[in-house]
Amino acid sequence: MIESEIKAKIEAHINCESVDVAGDGNHFETYVVSNDFDGKRAVARQQMVYAAVQAEIASGELHALSIKTKTPSEHSQDN
Repeated sequence: MIESEIKAKIEAHINCESVDVAGDGNHFETYVVSNDFDGKRAVARQQMVYAAVQAEIASGELHALSIKTKTPSEHSQDN
């Protein structure tokens, strides 16, 4: 699996302002910024991202995914 495939799956599942994905083929890190995360706790946000790639995780094609999520306002405060 490559970064662009993961990014496309997340963008198809969540209305994202931005998605960054980096990895080595099996282990990936994501940074997702979306208004859909507004009012949701970290676990619920991660579940939303995992849902986008659940089939790949279940098949073993995607072994590990580290997830960081922010709302646009949280993202702008960090930058």
